[in-house]
Amino acid sequence: MAAPRITLYSTRNCPHCRRARQYLEQKGLRVVELDIHHSARGRKDFDRLGARGVPLIVIGDICIAGFDRRRIDAALQR
Repeated sequence: MAAPRITLYSTRNCPHCRRARQYLEQKGLRVVELDIHHSARGRKDFDRLGARGVPLIVIGDICIAGFDRRRIDAALQR
């Protein structure tokens, strides 16, 4: 089974974004990170998803607002 596509929408100074990135990397996962303040594509996608804050983690078709290990692990199990 192929690993799901994982996108992390973040900002440079967000401590929760940093924790999310580290958690996903510790699991050996490949993550595409888009800073919503410095990436026009990232901001456009973030807005299209109706997000209200960072981090926003998209695993496959599952959106997780905030850093929540249990929700991340559950999404990875699908």
